[in-house]
Amino acid sequence: MTSLSKICLHWTGGNNYPCDKDLDSYHFCVDKDGKIYKGTYEPEDNINCQDGIYARHCGGGNTGCIGISACGMKGFTERKKETSCPLTQKQVEAMCCLSAYLSHKYGILINEKQVFTHYEFDQRKQKPEGKIDIIYIPYLPNLQINRIGGYFRNKIEWYKQQIKKGKYKLQKKGNYYEFVSVF
Repeated sequence: MTSLSKICLHWTGGNNYPCDKDLDSYHFCVDKDGKIYKGTYEPEDNINCQDGIYARHCGGGNTGCIGISACGMKGFTERKKETSCPLTQKQVEAMCCLSAYLSHKYGILINEKQVFTHYEFDQRKQKPEGKIDIIYIPYLPNLQINRIGGYFRNKIEWYKQQIKKGKYKLQKKGNYYEFVSVF
């Protein structure tokens, strides 16, 4: 692998703001307010994972893969569908906008083989590990598990078109980034 060709979407399974472990695991973390925090590792660190210096976000799939995580879903169980730290719509929108920006920057096509949730990646393995991120969106409780990846990809594609038209830009604000509309 000589390039970045994939984006894997996650939730941290923790609080709504990134901790040091989150920043070590993912290239980008998005808090509940839609603020984007850069992780310890650059996406380019995952071009070659043999050196041991890369973001370990997707077991068996880190090489060439950018990891983005929404902070939250602490204590979530598939059975109860409850959490003290739910994902927010603002957070998911920022995550999709960031994915679109990175897709555009690195030439990553938006399809289920190149932009996917950790759950979708796990389901493609010969022996799935049971990864459950992302299988539930709190503000869309009736969206079925098998449609969540498509929901994200549709949003990402829309944002990518808006970014190409110059309608959104990434702006640094202190120790985080935000996408701002330039309508």
